[in-house]
Amino acid sequence: MTPSDSAALPDRLPRRVRHELRFRALTVRAVQRVTPHLIRVTLEGDALAGFHSPGFDDHAKLFFPDPATGALALPTAGPDGPIWPDGAKPTMRDYTPLRHDPDAGTLAFDFALHDAGPATRWAEAAKPGDRLGVGGPRGSFIVPTDFDWHLLAGDDTALPAISRRLAELPRGARAVVLAEVDSEADRLPLASDANVELHWVYRHGAEPGRGTPLLDALRQLTLPAGDFHAWVACESSAAKALRAHLVGERGAHPQWTRASGYWRRGSIATHDTHEG
Repeated sequence: MTPSDSAALPDRLPRRVRHELRFRALTVRAVQRVTPHLIRVTLEGDALAGFHSPGFDDHAKLFFPDPATGALALPTAGPDGPIWPDGAKPTMRDYTPLRHDPDAGTLAFDFALHDAGPATRWAEAAKPGDRLGVGGPRGSFIVPTDFDWHLLAGDDTALPAISRRLAELPRGARAVVLAEVDSEADRLPLASDANVELHWVYRHGAEPGRGTPLLDALRQLTLPAGDFHAWVACESSAAKALRAHLVGERGAHPQWTRASGYWRRGSIATHDTHEG
């Protein structure tokens, strides 16, 4: 089948799943500096009951305590979205849940230390007993696994989603991964039953979001033959360029190519989806 043949598209398009909107006040159980540029925070609390995140690139909304008072403000779920008491909103950011363990009652998030923003400052100072709010996920995209192979490309911010996708791919699946980090010290184990061709791309001290390391690495790769699903997440302009290269020069089917800007240079709290 060629990329222009859409006969098999319906069975291979992502399936959207909606979830009940809930907001949870959780407590930090553990904090781990996984790499020089990545902090893992594990949360716990009775409010985790019913938490559900079936999509590997799901996003939960994290609500950070007031840095001066430590107070944690959470909304209630209204029919049209969150309702805030007195209009007071805390600092919020979107993060992919790395690992939910319902038996242990824990939920882990990885914080990439890209800048000195409020999320980074909170993660660097976090300690057991601190509070954090979690909202959602409101929905999930369930991407089928029955492609000839899968491409996953992203920077540090994409590592939780890449890790989750590799963990859910079945034995016999094939994946090509491009993961951009600062240096060899920032590499993480990425377990999978699939056959994984892993390429680490290093910035070597360059500022994240500058240059085109992922695109340069992708241009040098000889990609496998066959139908593939491509998933890209990194700085917004880089994600857009990667998608354009995949669709325009590598024969990627536009409807099988998902590219997201998890962050944008010079902006705060952005999340872009590139479809064209």
